[in-house]
Amino acid sequence: MTSRPAAPDDQAGPIGNEKDCEVTVPNPANPAQSAQQAPASEQAPASEQATASKQAQATDHAAGQAQGAADTQAAASTQPGKGTGSFGRAWPAASTGPDENAQPVETIQVLTPEGVLRADDGPSADYLPVIESLGDDLLRRFHRDMVVTRRFDMEAANLQKQGQLGLWVPSVGQEGAQVGSAHATRAQDHVFPAYREHAIAMVRGVDLLGVIGLLRGTTHGGWNPAEVDNFHLYTLVIGSHTLHSTGYAMGIALDGNYATGNPDTDEAVIVYFGDGSTSQGDVSEALVFAASYQTPQVFFLQNNHWAISVPVSTQSRVPLVQRPMGFGIPGIQIDGNDVLASYAVTARALDETRAGRGPRFIEALTYRIGAHTSSDDPTKYRTDAELQSWVAKDPIPRYEKFLRSRGAGDDVFAAIAEEADDFAADIRRRTLELESPSTDKIFDHVYSDPHPVIDAQKLWLAEYEDSLEPEAAPGGDA
Repeated sequence: MTSRPAAPDDQAGPIGNEKDCEVTVPNPANPAQSAQQAPASEQAPASEQATASKQAQATDHAAGQAQGAADTQAAASTQPGKGTGSFGRAWPAASTGPDENAQPVETIQVLTPEGVLRADDGPSADYLPVIESLGDDLLRRFHRDMVVTRRFDMEAANLQKQGQLGLWVPSVGQEGAQVGSAHATRAQDHVFPAYREHAIAMVRGVDLLGVIGLLRGTTHGGWNPAEVDNFHLYTLVIGSHTLHSTGYAMGIALDGNYATGNPDTDEAVIVYFGDGSTSQGDVSEALVFAASYQTPQVFFLQNNHWAISVPVSTQSRVPLVQRPMGFGIPGIQIDGNDVLASYAVTARALDETRAGRGPRFIEALTYRIGAHTSSDDPTKYRTDAELQSWVAKDPIPRYEKFLRSRGAGDDVFAAIAEEADDFAADIRRRTLELESPSTDKIFDHVYSDPHPVIDAQKLWLAEYEDSLEPEAAPGGDA
């Protein structure tokens, strides 16, 4: 195996010299005391320093007791919830607004909300050649995948309301970010989803009945990643899969399966996560290791603006795209409701990381039009005005306008709508045909090879369940 040490970021500027790192700690007993240390030639003898030190400690202790008493009295007289710290001192009131000192961010948008390709000379123009190289079949496939995914999503939500699923996780509104980025991946890439990436699963070849089975409770996983173009399992533990993806990317790097100059075989990893998960330590740890090992990896953040009921403005005072830069990972922000921008930016990021240029970070600004899950009521924490402002930016109508401007007629969209209805009907039929799984599934896939302890546990459970069957009464049925 080949080990590739991380290269320093040649674009990183100096962060200060040793003198800049000196820290001055004032003496609370004597705030007017000079903050500078006197030169050795001017310092008092050691014996005098020791005496002075003891006197200072005693003074500090007395001052600390006095301050503690004052703090206790202040805390007792302060009402909670008024921005007062645990020691009675006044802390700045919590803010949920953006940091006024945050640096402005350029958002990459190729397709305007009116469905028109941008014609300006800004950073977005760099990606227009990528879009212009795409054929009509792929461009129409983007629309087909978004429409089919949404129809599937609606059918699954109805199945949950009818008691056929224990839970449903909608992705309505996020189809543009997902479809575009999914089509930018190559077959050899590895995709690590969270639990809302239904469109990406479909693009990578997953039978979406596997997602239904997972949320119905008839499967522990839903699919074998090796059989669906390396689309890994859904992960409901928030943010943990970012570590899984980074570990896998480290393995690709150590095996030397990237940066060979052959884009048809070089591998990369892309991991999808939401704005809420950025507050989890796992995500920061993943960024640390990705930067240290310069993994062939793209972090794709779907910022849908709500972590259940917590707005993103509460979680971060600055745009989330700026967070990876502190780890030494380049970040770029895109209009997540622009399927073309999602495709072009992700394709370039994956090409760069496959070529050995290190990890990349994409923040896709989108919106969760539906609930967090079927157990959530978003009307409790967000306004209808906010919702409608994002409904107006829906990625599907925007893209339909673009295709119509290229000559697509009603027949094209009617055929796609019919296919989506057929897809949903098939999902409903097969969902209702799902049977309860055997308890053997609990044991059969714990290890890849048979294991005597697992076999013994499986036998015990079978015998225990048999013991619960009522015995037949003599001379008749039980």
